[in-house]
Amino acid sequence: MVFSSNSALGLRPAEHQRLTPARCARDEPAATENAQPLSCDAMSLTPAAINAIDPSLIVRDPAAMLVRLRAQWHQLTRDQPAARRELWVFGYASLIWRPEFKAAERRAAQVHGWHRSFRMRSRVNRGNAEVPGLVFALMPGGSCHGVVYRLHSARADDELERLWAREMPTGVYDPRWLACRTTQGTVPALAFTLSRRSESFMGPIDDTKMLHILRHASGRYGRTLDYLADTARSLREHGLRDCEIERLMRLAQAHELLP
Repeated sequence: MVFSSNSALGLRPAEHQRLTPARCARDEPAATENAQPLSCDAMSLTPAAINAIDPSLIVRDPAAMLVRLRAQWHQLTRDQPAARRELWVFGYASLIWRPEFKAAERRAAQVHGWHRSFRMRSRVNRGNAEVPGLVFALMPGGSCHGVVYRLHSARADDELERLWAREMPTGVYDPRWLACRTTQGTVPALAFTLSRRSESFMGPIDDTKMLHILRHASGRYGRTLDYLADTARSLREHGLRDCEIERLMRLAQAHELLP
């Protein structure tokens, strides 16, 4: 877990608040790591929900991590009245096309020092223990275009808990407060990142292995293949480019996994 004050988030003067044009995202050298809603049966963060996950897959206590995250958020927004405390969330994959919350505001956004990577092993949401799937994570290096959401202050606590149950059932992500640059200014937002030291980081995946995953991996939210296709579609609809996603879509289509 990393907490950053506004100054440490890299919030900069106006010349850095303008978004650069969308272009194909690429894996770049690693940077320092310290640097309308759709329905879905999202799990609530209860003991029963956590116990539904294979204990061997839980790497850190998600409930304890949520307590720390809330403390960080309250510290970050200490100058705001509690009733109007802002919570921003950065979406770079499924949170773009299936946010599962009603946002008070949404903006196109860009983060620097992190890129979208299809290298995170999924044994719950998009795969299982026998055939692990893949999901996206923010990895160090490069930059990433996505969407940043401001949650309604009155519902932010409840929405955060639901979001946590969806994204953090095993405690695998490293939640961070990142500087999200938008045309209206830079905002600190919660983002779910992954360390290259994590056991869930798959590293390089050749096309043969990727095709096997796309053909067979499926979890509680569906197939890895559909997750990839939905992310690709959503990025196109938002005018965002990601060269690796586009390449993987061509690969799947060439092998008749997609129309």
